[in-house]
Amino acid sequence: MSRVSEAFERASRERRAVFIAYLTAGDPSPEATPGLARALDRAGVDVLELGVPFSDPIADGPVLQRAAERALEAGTTLSGVFRMARRIREETSLALVLFSYVNPLLRRGIAATAREAAAAGFDAVLVTDLPPEEAREYQPAFRSSGLDTIFLVSPTSPPARMSAAAKLSSGFLYVVSRPGTTGARRELPRDLPQTIARARRAARNLPVAVGFGIATPAAAHQAARLADGVVVGSAIVAEAERSAAEREAAVERSAHPLREACARGTADSR
Repeated sequence: MSRVSEAFERASRERRAVFIAYLTAGDPSPEATPGLARALDRAGVDVLELGVPFSDPIADGPVLQRAAERALEAGTTLSGVFRMARRIREETSLALVLFSYVNPLLRRGIAATAREAAAAGFDAVLVTDLPPEEAREYQPAFRSSGLDTIFLVSPTSPPARMSAAAKLSSGFLYVVSRPGTTGARRELPRDLPQTIARARRAARNLPVAVGFGIATPAAAHQAARLADGVVVGSAIVAEAERSAAEREAAVERSAHPLREACARGTADSR
């Protein structure tokens, strides 16, 4: 069983959703990222998505775009992301997801990326702009290296797309809460229960996590009652951006109540 699957099993026993956090690797510097990961580990995060900075992040809102710019300006490369992952693997208990656009991985070569990612301590890979229809030639390389493969579905995904994404996924199926780019929102979309219900039908026994726009404990709790995992990215990255003088402490403080909000009552447990 992978670390990702173990995280979902453990959370299920504890009657809560898995708390999944996102950081852009190398933001604000390669040296800072492992410390931020340690802060998230202390706050109770289960799974960390470590994002590879990319010059054309079409799915990202302003917060993550700025983070990618800072990371690239600091000289972050894919090799550097692997070095950061090795430190995080040594220093935390987090399950690690390599979160990337496809272009940086293609430049290195998919097979080489898969081998190096596994050697660096990653447990899974999520390629945000790789649709299931184009993934069949790439997914086996990741799986043969022992990495879970996570795919995205959204409110606009038809049943066939959701089923295709679920069949290629292991670890969990990632439900994008709304169309558009990443970024904190005041509330979750009204149709999210229907979207997650459709994703569950496609996923069958595979866990379902929801992200994009979750920024407050109230929203995290609402999401935790619907899905098996809750993903928070922009809110955490924005907190790090605001709190340069005490970045790690601020990230830990902001993540802890989000983690606590992932708890469910007995009636909500799945």
